Amino acid sequence: MPITADDVRTVAEFLHVNLNNRVPVEDWVRAVDVPWKVDAPDHGRMLLDEDGAVAGALLAFYSEREIGGRTERFCNLGAWCVLPEHRFHSLRLLKALLAQPGYHFTDLSPSGNVVPINTRLGFTLLDTATALVPNLPWPAVPGRRRVTADPDRIRRGLTGPALARYLDHADAPAARHVLLTDGGESCLVIFRRDRRKGLPLFASILWVSDPALFRRMRRRLFSHLLLRHGVPLTLAELRVTGPRPALSRLLGSPRRKMFRSGSLGPDDIDYLYSELVSLNW
Repeated sequence: MPITADDVRTVAEFLHVNLNNRVPVEDWVRAVDVPWKVDAPDHGRMLLDEDGAVAGALLAFYSEREIGGRTERFCNLGAWCVLPEHRFHSLRLLKALLAQPGYHFTDLSPSGNVVPINTRLGFTLLDTATALVPNLPWPAVPGRRRVTADPDRIRRGLTGPALARYLDHADAPAARHVLLTDGGESCLVIFRRDRRKGLPLFASILWVSDPALFRRMRRRLFSHLLLRHGVPLTLAELRVTGPRPALSRLLGSPRRKMFRSGSLGPDDIDYLYSELVSLNW
């Protein structure tokens, strides 16, 4: 059945206990209450046991995007957890969401056993080749190039679609923002803090508004992430950030991401308006 606004806290408590107790209940609640404007039909799907208690949940994050001059509706599949004694019904949650007409679907953090399920249901893997970059304290050469995470400066430095993306995500719990400027040019970088093997040492770059400017200033960004955010390593997906940076190495097994659409291709898919910007884990 659909997860309504009245069900969110109960579902959050279920996910805190049964999926990831490192994420507080309030963080689960806040993640579901997305900051961007969207007419969402629900917050996902849940299973109830014979006593009416939550026995499973699959979160959904909805958005409307302008792509190629058309308004496209997206449903991003989020956290999925079903109690062992009810696993037989797990697919009911997924199929209920996928049965909604008029949506493109993304799954940007599928676990290993979910990938083959998604594949059977028509999902396609994105190319997530990822470079692991050491964030070194590169010296800053005086000049026109600037790096800032100050919200006021970011707002003043952006216009058009980049400003719209920033305003939509300024209050997203897992989204971090950095503005790169070179004279009159600007690039918004949106990233999240990530864990690998339980270690919170990574910045994952989710979106850049100007890939060419990003490439020119990426050393300044990596230095900023180290010195201002205390992050020693960056995970840079090449489809997001462009060619592999110097001194980096490609991961042997990058995290997989998937999408299902009848009309959009991989170049139309990014990682905004999703669980990745909504939930820290």
